[in-house]
Amino acid sequence: MSNYTYGNDVLVKNVNGKQFILIGTAHISQKSVDLVKEVIIGEKPDVVCIELDKQRYVSLAEKKKWESLDLREVIKQKQLSTLLINILLASYQKKLGEKLGVMPGTELLEAAKSAEENSIPFELCDRDIRITLRRAWNSMSFFQKLKFMLTGIAGIFEHEEITEEKLEEIKDKDTLNELMSELGKAMPVLKKVLIDERDIYLAQKIKEAKGDKVVAVVGKGHLKGIAEILEKNENNDLTKIEIIPKVSPALKIIGWGIPVIILGAITYIGVTKGASAAGDNLVFWFLANGIPCAVGSVLAFGHPLTILASFISAPFTSLTPVIGAGYVAAFVQVYFKPPMVREFQTVTDDINKFKKWWSNKLLRILLVFILAGIGSALGTYVGMYEIIKNLF
Repeated sequence: MSNYTYGNDVLVKNVNGKQFILIGTAHISQKSVDLVKEVIIGEKPDVVCIELDKQRYVSLAEKKKWESLDLREVIKQKQLSTLLINILLASYQKKLGEKLGVMPGTELLEAAKSAEENSIPFELCDRDIRITLRRAWNSMSFFQKLKFMLTGIAGIFEHEEITEEKLEEIKDKDTLNELMSELGKAMPVLKKVLIDERDIYLAQKIKEAKGDKVVAVVGKGHLKGIAEILEKNENNDLTKIEIIPKVSPALKIIGWGIPVIILGAITYIGVTKGASAAGDNLVFWFLANGIPCAVGSVLAFGHPLTILASFISAPFTSLTPVIGAGYVAAFVQVYFKPPMVREFQTVTDDINKFKKWWSNKLLRILLVFILAGIGSALGTYVGMYEIIKNLF
């Protein structure tokens, strides 16, 4: 049994003969760092559970989060949107951490360090961040994704002054989960993935930890949810929330429906109005897609071959939901203008500066992806509208 009395940031739950000591932390608080160390040394548990997955632990411990990225692999797996979200979250926390003098995740590393120094095993209990972000991304509709991207990019350049009062308030909060909660309020579809699912995942992993006395270090945003799930004493099957959900049948129908409509319309025009009319519509489709996509790459200061690839690929990628023109443009940009190591190192600072989106090659790749993708989407709807109009 726990022999110590702690404040509201620590909850003790006894379930089935096991004792769970839950520490709710703020990811940029020195107070949380000290509390984690105090509880682990004072309680000497059988195991320490930490709200980290393997990828986040390695990136925090080795401080090589961005340098180790294989951008070509990221693009092949269609995870550029996930990468952008990850950088935005890291930038937000780093900004606050620099103001407070404690970098994000320090208390989680302290949990691992204190456990090792006292010969206590520790377990990483969070779901893979890549799965969480991809599940969140896939849960949104096309227009929700567009709104999220535009809102996020616009918010980057809002330089709200962080006052002393604001800093004091932030010190007692789990900033990452606060941010995720705010996203959940703005888009309720995200709350289930970012907060609720992870409460279930963390609680089950903590429950399965070996030993009769378990200390768990989690963000304050998860403290109440995990405690309630542990009290219910139910076994939760995690397999359903450990996979990337497949695209819904409705989206597949829409995705393949566009090329069927376009090609069907052009064929019908060819039969009823002649090959010349069909050819004119094909040329219009090519130009309506290629030009705005290429313009997007031009605005992003893409490599000349990136611009050419955007122009050529857009008319074809618009006829298949398998890959978007933005990914093709980004892949070509990576090949001809790969980022340097220092640009990976400064990306969380550069993302907040408007001009750096063009001078930092990593951000420019993301800019090419975004602007070429928007141009291609715009061209698809313009081209489809004009071709269907020509039917009549």
